[in-house]
Amino acid sequence: MSPSHAARADQTTISLAIEGMTCASCVGRVERALKAVPGVVQAHVNLATERAEIAFAGPADRGALVQAIADVGYTVPQAAAVELAIEGMTCASCVGRVERALKAVPGVVSASVNLATERARIERGAGVDTAALIAAVKGGGYEARVVDQGASSDEAAAGRRDTETKDLRRDLAIAALLSAPVFVLEMGSHLIPDIHHFVAGRIGMQQSWWLQFALTTVVLFGPGLRFFKKGLPALWRLAPDMNSLVAVGTLAAYGYSLVATFAPGRLPDGTVNVYYEAAAVIVTLILLGRFLEAKAKGRTSQAIQRLVGLQAKTARVRRDGKVVEIPVGDVVQGDIVEIRPGERVPVDGEVVDGTSFIDESMITGEPVPVEKVAGAAVVGGTVNQTGALGIRATAVGGATVLAQIIRMVEQAQGSKLPIQAVVDKVTMWFVPAVMGLAALTFLVWLFVGPEPALTFGLVNAVAVLIIACPCAMGLATPTSIMVGTGRGAELGILFRKGEALQLLKEAKVVAVDKTGTLTEGKPTLTDLELAAGFDRADVLARIAAVEAKSEHPIARAIVAAAEAAKLALPAVESFSSVTGYGVRAEVMGARIEIGADRYMALLGLDPAVFARTARRLGDEGKTPLYAAIDGKLAAIIAVADPVKATTPAAIRALHDLGLKVAMITGDNRRTAEAIARRLGIDEVVAEVLPEGKVEAVKRLKREHGRLAYVGDGINDAPALAEADVGLAIGTGTDVAIEAADVVLMSGSLAGVPTAIALSKATLGNIRQNLFWAFVYNAALIPVAAGALYPTHGLLLSPVFAAGAMALSSVFVLGNALRLKRFHAPLAGESTSAASGPGAGRVTRQLPRAA
Repeated sequence: MSPSHAARADQTTISLAIEGMTCASCVGRVERALKAVPGVVQAHVNLATERAEIAFAGPADRGALVQAIADVGYTVPQAAAVELAIEGMTCASCVGRVERALKAVPGVVSASVNLATERARIERGAGVDTAALIAAVKGGGYEARVVDQGASSDEAAAGRRDTETKDLRRDLAIAALLSAPVFVLEMGSHLIPDIHHFVAGRIGMQQSWWLQFALTTVVLFGPGLRFFKKGLPALWRLAPDMNSLVAVGTLAAYGYSLVATFAPGRLPDGTVNVYYEAAAVIVTLILLGRFLEAKAKGRTSQAIQRLVGLQAKTARVRRDGKVVEIPVGDVVQGDIVEIRPGERVPVDGEVVDGTSFIDESMITGEPVPVEKVAGAAVVGGTVNQTGALGIRATAVGGATVLAQIIRMVEQAQGSKLPIQAVVDKVTMWFVPAVMGLAALTFLVWLFVGPEPALTFGLVNAVAVLIIACPCAMGLATPTSIMVGTGRGAELGILFRKGEALQLLKEAKVVAVDKTGTLTEGKPTLTDLELAAGFDRADVLARIAAVEAKSEHPIARAIVAAAEAAKLALPAVESFSSVTGYGVRAEVMGARIEIGADRYMALLGLDPAVFARTARRLGDEGKTPLYAAIDGKLAAIIAVADPVKATTPAAIRALHDLGLKVAMITGDNRRTAEAIARRLGIDEVVAEVLPEGKVEAVKRLKREHGRLAYVGDGINDAPALAEADVGLAIGTGTDVAIEAADVVLMSGSLAGVPTAIALSKATLGNIRQNLFWAFVYNAALIPVAAGALYPTHGLLLSPVFAAGAMALSSVFVLGNALRLKRFHAPLAGESTSAASGPGAGRVTRQLPRAA
């Protein structure tokens, strides 16, 4: 072979789609950028196909190529993602094996496999066929299929879990029933003299061994066959997993016992013993562990199951002048759906007739039902309370808010945290290392150990194989993520990205937008104080009647207050605006003048009667207005964007968590600082545009460390993206939610300390699980190898090793399930949120791409 051919054989080629090229100079610019990337030996860009073919000397670094293209002003389209359900994984080494198989498929950008959810998420370039991904998984010894995004897939997955649990229960019962007499015959004879005499005198030792052989054979090749069907092929592929450890360990004990039973002359004197009970009981105990693990895994995904359970199965739709009941999957956009009292809303829609109250707690976390009238939006999965409604379907199937929430939670549960990278590196080599240690244990005992050395070597090698538990390491992180994100969903906190769980814990400062985040987001009449001799309802009605002629936001707030008080607005005559001062008009024969203090001075009125109130309003960042009726000063008024009822407690909770709080707002500094003083906010950045918010976020990150930003508007999107973790208020815009890592569905700032506290609890839980998994293996593998025998004369029976291994995984799962009892740091936050001015307004559509 020529040197050039040899070089090409060592090269890796990658193909990228490129957007934004318009001429030949673009081609040259992209090619030069690509050739400057270390490792690139050739780059060819085609303007017609808008693709680049790049040859690497060694493994391709796609990320470096994408960044180089972005640096010269062009973009690489984001890779399409596909999700596969993987069957047959049992431990952390299986996860690593499936990931390596998927990443080896040409065109795969990234692959992440989750043991707890038994799913793989693959980002792939154009032209990568799903069949190739499934074939790669099958080549690694596992089964794969594409996950349907609809609810039916979740129900199918739950059905498969139920079937698996039932099969394990059946096999466990058979194995336990058959293993019990084997254990009694062998171990009972060693431990209890009467049993030994009974077996020797009534049954005979040889006949006892034959009976044990028969029972153990049924256990191993009946309920235990699953370990051999998966473990031995993995061993032949030089990719051993946990099943391989069990298979080799039990077959070693079983094979030795076969020789002792049927060809004892082939064994050295003093080594003719049987270990049928070890093989049978090991299978039984590991089946017990798998059964408990399957039940616990089902509980970790209960949050998703509960969300799926909120979806209605059928809907009553008006068709051809009749009302027909059809499966909810058959409802199409634009259908008129009837909802009776007590029924679940089947799809997202808009009320066209009827009035009712709807319980939206599954979306907002707020328990107070929300009134729905014509034109109001309703969300599928919420519960109609009192009246009958007709709604026009606006989103169906996978486009509904509930379906998107389920998808968000699933994606967060399936994601990997940065902490998992270390675990993956360890578990990749764990099973081969254990098999090497088992072989070393056998050889050391055989050549150095006391007689019968062969027996000691066999028993201790089997114990090493059986006690090692890669399952505990593989489940430590994903189970905690599943339970933590599921609990978050129940509390109205949706983690769009699982990494946010880890980054939130590390946050040192929380930056918040003011309008719509700390405050209600719309002006409201906050103060109305009267001079002596005036009636509140009469004054408010007259002022509102005049302000109704204006489109100013302050005027609209005053009118809204009068309407909320159910006041009739009288007729207005001779309305005019006094430029720079205020407005005036005649209402019911009386002259009404409304404006600032200088307008009152122009009218010859002294506003000093309200001096104390004016000072207080100024300290609160509010600008007072005055109203005069027939030449007499009647009232002082203030309109402001009020602070949400839940905000003060939320700020206190953030301080209690040891966090600094900064406000970043485009509003004027005086108002911002007044609100900051009232709430105890540590730092204020005011009068900034969206790009100024980004600069403020960068500065705060430099000064304090990790930063979480909370916002709700389009102008918050750049800051949300720049922050280490972006949290979007659920009442905000689609753009803000798209840029965020976490969505707070309640629309309350109280969700922020809850999200941070949940992050801390979840990461603490993960650390506990990892500590247990690593310490368990580090401590007990040497004990199983016989490390305590020289000093204490202690050896670990393979039976006890199997029990310890089974309980190790169960401990990790049980510890993760404790997160289901996590409580929000603000007691009763949902109730307080519901009682606030903005309660019950979250009836919105999440962004389609969520």
